[in-house]
Amino acid sequence: MISNAFPRLTMPSLPRLLAAAALLATIGTAHAQTTTPAATPAATTAAPAPVLTPPNAAAAAKAAVFQGAPATKKHYRAVYQLDSNDPKLINQTLHNMQNALKDPRLKGKLEMELVVFSGGTVVFRKDQPYEADVLALQQAGVILAQCENSMRAYKLTKNDMLPYISVVPTGNGELIIRQTEGWVLVHP
Repeated sequence: MISNAFPRLTMPSLPRLLAAAALLATIGTAHAQTTTPAATPAATTAAPAPVLTPPNAAAAAKAAVFQGAPATKKHYRAVYQLDSNDPKLINQTLHNMQNALKDPRLKGKLEMELVVFSGGTVVFRKDQPYEADVLALQQAGVILAQCENSMRAYKLTKNDMLPYISVVPTGNGELIIRQTEGWVLVHP
């Protein structure tokens, strides 16, 4: 025998049930918004991690064989900007340039320039620990351009700098000219 304690739901009462559920949800949301963090229990459970869908099989297969963009042009030109005296950024920039020079796709096709100004001026000074890395770039044919305005601002002369660098009137001017000529700007 079916108990009458739980009346059967009929179609007309279903919308009322849904409205009641929506009202309860609204009340719960309003209560949650007015609850302060101090009143929240200390031990709350984290929401479960979202279930990830499997990767697109076709895209994954394509990615498995992709080895980078082909270097189809005969010549590439990149100008690197270094305007910080942060040793991490200086080392990152010098390392990135070496990586580009070692990229087999760019072998014999890459022309590079390092434009140094502002705080980056430290990299071309004789009394700094970057000389071996800078010399390796120079030996690889990289143009090393120091901003004359920055040298003046730091009260440096050509004698304070590494002997194999070039001095340009302004670092920004050099970057503007190179970009206008089609050089790619890299600013790590």
